[in-house]
Amino acid sequence: MENSSLSVQALAEMGVELAEYDRLIGEFYDGSLDHKLMAKTLRHVRSLFQANYVTLILRVPEQPDLGLMIVVGDIEGDGEVSYWPYQQSVTPFSNPPIDQVFTVDDLMTEAQWTSSVYYKTYGTLHDTFHIMGADVSTPDGGKLRFRITRPKAAPKFTASERTLCEMLLPHLRRAMHVHNLLDRSESIGELYSQAISRLSVATIVLDQNGSVLRLNPVASELLKQADGLKLVGGRLEATYPTDNRELQRLVRNAFAREASSEQVSTAAEAMAVSRPSGQINLGVVVEAIPTQDWAEGKSKPVVVVYIRDAVGRSMASETVTKQLFNLTRAETALAMELANGLSLEEAAEVLNVRRNTARAHLRSIFSKTGVRRQTELVRIILNSVVALGKPKLAMLASDKPQTPALKLAQPVRNRA
Repeated sequence: MENSSLSVQALAEMGVELAEYDRLIGEFYDGSLDHKLMAKTLRHVRSLFQANYVTLILRVPEQPDLGLMIVVGDIEGDGEVSYWPYQQSVTPFSNPPIDQVFTVDDLMTEAQWTSSVYYKTYGTLHDTFHIMGADVSTPDGGKLRFRITRPKAAPKFTASERTLCEMLLPHLRRAMHVHNLLDRSESIGELYSQAISRLSVATIVLDQNGSVLRLNPVASELLKQADGLKLVGGRLEATYPTDNRELQRLVRNAFAREASSEQVSTAAEAMAVSRPSGQINLGVVVEAIPTQDWAEGKSKPVVVVYIRDAVGRSMASETVTKQLFNLTRAETALAMELANGLSLEEAAEVLNVRRNTARAHLRSIFSKTGVRRQTELVRIILNSVVALGKPKLAMLASDKPQTPALKLAQPVRNRA
């Protein structure tokens, strides 16, 4: 109760309404979902404390590595929000008590502060005389730093302002922890998505209404051809009525499996889709996406559709193929064309080499890979890890919007 009374008193003394405080806390958690919104949160903090800068040091490195920090404040030439490298070695506030709010006065005298190299170099440059902040521990064993600064002409931070800062720390810690968990999950998911694309597997995610939520680059290219499968009003359909009825049945079954709380023996169903071009049928697998029982709402991913085009060209990495089998560049090029289904003569023509040269390359490839027949060579290439390497030329675009890279300026300005 005493801490609660102090919190209410601190808000009252600073003239902060409870509604504004609640809004600020909400902004911290919004910022965990989008780093751009975290900058908005820090602007709110800057206004609340009448500060000239608010800094969030996201990555505290081991010396002498650089970290990363978000600086909110009007830095000439950089605007109100900027991203800077962080050099731990230049700050005099490298080892304050963890998870405790401090000011300069807690760590050193005013004479020591004004005579420090840091203040003479950076404090005078940006007029950061009064500093309040905290080093915040994170659940995964990391640490982030939170700093609020004022110019020399401004008053010192009060006890009420220190209390308010203490009130913000737990929310900052949780928000950044959520951000880190989401970022790691998205990074791993993106790696898996790219791996599936490199294996030439088209993936299409459907919501609870059967509408397409997202698709990977392979699926986008496949649907552009409209050869067996197409998008109609945002929904996946097969070209021929018989195939389409079967496809919609599989999707409905997947919906039913996702909605059922009982385990279903058949996790996925498959079908072949005929193509107007006359090429080999597309292979399609439809599977329900397991989700938590409490995950509700619109645009919920419910079903994933996997598609393989048996006649599609391999996206295997030439670099990985060359490294894996110790092939020359010419041998690698020939092996890749053979893996894509060409005969030796057709591959020689595509590569613009003589047939005898192609045969010589093939004999060398057989010797290095330990196979004796062309069919064996194709099998070991397609079943190896070469498809998981990043293609050199056919760069795969991500199937989700990309976050702009954070700007890192030259390490000429730093914060506490």
